[in-house]
Amino acid sequence: MTITPPAAEQLRDAWDALAAGYDAHVTPLTRRLARDLLDRVDPRPGMDLLDVAAGTGAVSVMAAQAGARVVAVDHAPQMIERLRARARAEDLSNLDGRVMDGHALDLPDETFDVAVSLHGVALFPDVDRGLAELARVTRPGGKVVIGAFGPFHKVEPFGFVAGAMKAAIPGFTPPPKDPPPLPFQLADLDVLRRKLADAGLSAVAADTTTWDMPFESAAQFWTTFASANPAWGQMTAGLTDQERAQVQQVLDGMFRERSGGGPKAVIHTEVNLAVGTK
Repeated sequence: MTITPPAAEQLRDAWDALAAGYDAHVTPLTRRLARDLLDRVDPRPGMDLLDVAAGTGAVSVMAAQAGARVVAVDHAPQMIERLRARARAEDLSNLDGRVMDGHALDLPDETFDVAVSLHGVALFPDVDRGLAELARVTRPGGKVVIGAFGPFHKVEPFGFVAGAMKAAIPGFTPPPKDPPPLPFQLADLDVLRRKLADAGLSAVAADTTTWDMPFESAAQFWTTFASANPAWGQMTAGLTDQERAQVQQVLDGMFRERSGGGPKAVIHTEVNLAVGTK
């Protein structure tokens, strides 16, 4: 199965269409991972922090709650609108959401003490350009922090769905791994380190963390997966109602096997976290 890369406008519209589901299902699960990322830079009052491809604010809100002055950007207007609503609800006047393309940030050079991107720049069609932009807007001595999926076989959400579809639908083949789909282009720690160094960063350090995601049921997992990425939605979009029911039945069996018979399960994902100094 081949997933066709969309044009920039199509990509923006696709993420816009996901914004409500992403905010409801994905952002709450991302908070623990956001904490792991922010532990690398210790956000605090007086710090200027940029969050690129911020989604609806899992990282940005947490950084602003810690007192940092945060600018959060995303190319999808609906994502930013929901981020702004979250900032208003929590009275975070130090969180500024802006619609902006991370490939070409409309921001001055050397503006931020810290620039971060969690599952954002790592998904860019031109990841090198995105990393270069993060470095450009970071002050000398400042930090750039990237979060990216680890290897495919250690990202269970994708593997669960691909496995269920392969079991339920004759002839189904998952997306090719060479070249890797965009979510996995920084899955190799050596590649991640090299690309941060190529962006002009020094003292690059990268390691992994395990992102544990608890789900009440396979149905909740399916809804979350469909809200997480337009490409993953594209993978399941062509299913008939019967095929969809068959896939969900297989997923329910996988969940019960994982949990010892109950409907709940914890799904694990390996995430690479890298820090470089400007």
